[in-house]
Amino acid sequence: MPSRNPDRGVSVSTVLGRRLGSELLGMREALGLRQVHAAEALTASVAKVAKMERGQVPMRDPDVRALCHLYGESDPEVVERLLGLARLDRERRRARGWWRQGLDVGGLGEYIAMEDAATQIRTWQTALVPGLLQTADYVRAMCVVSETWKDPDEIEPVVSVRMKRQARLSGERPLRFHAVISEGALRQQVGGPDVMRAQLAHLVNMAEMPNVHVQVLPYRAGAHPCMSGAFSILSFAEPGAVDVAYTESIASAVWVESANGNAIYDRSFDRIARMSLAPRDSVELIHDIGKGM
Repeated sequence: MPSRNPDRGVSVSTVLGRRLGSELLGMREALGLRQVHAAEALTASVAKVAKMERGQVPMRDPDVRALCHLYGESDPEVVERLLGLARLDRERRRARGWWRQGLDVGGLGEYIAMEDAATQIRTWQTALVPGLLQTADYVRAMCVVSETWKDPDEIEPVVSVRMKRQARLSGERPLRFHAVISEGALRQQVGGPDVMRAQLAHLVNMAEMPNVHVQVLPYRAGAHPCMSGAFSILSFAEPGAVDVAYTESIASAVWVESANGNAIYDRSFDRIARMSLAPRDSVELIHDIGKGM
């Protein structure tokens, strides 16, 4: 069982630990091997292997390599990706719930991994339409002004990844998505009026989905508790799983995976949602802004 204190790093079932353990479990079961075979390869107990596969304990690089060898996984890219997950998981456990990283492709990959595993995301956005609700042209316009992608040929793969991510909002296990967006983000003409009109129309359509909840914080709301910046809260289905809060600046990102830390984000999101327009009124405002462009 996971620790009852979610702030105590190593005994907690973390998101990255569960993802790593799940992939290794899948490899083992595909070969018809049992936990005792993995335990023998690691010179460890069966109980420890069970905890590894549940994401309850950190995994050392030699253990990951030994299991990949046992399971016949020799692809360097696959092995390195699993080693990367193990290293990130260890760093976050040592940080006791707080973890900071530079913004790079690897960081985006980790967020996508968490997004794929989440059952619910609540997001507060001050300057942008949320990524899962963006149109392709909106994404392109954002990439053009970014320093991250200097080569135009690099932009289309980014757009493609963003569009594929949006599949989480439909399908067999659709993500529950609650977005609260500042009115300013809807009036900022990203890509020009034509691109923005299409983006706002798309936002209205997406808001009609039963699992998508869109609210707008109007200018007239005045001062509010989330003026310091945007953030997202990701929730997971596993028993005992702790929510993960994510916020970023120009040069870094901060992850919070602790009960105490996330309580602050929970309260802030609840307050900003209560200050915002109801979903129906929000859609009307979005529609009116689009008509005015």
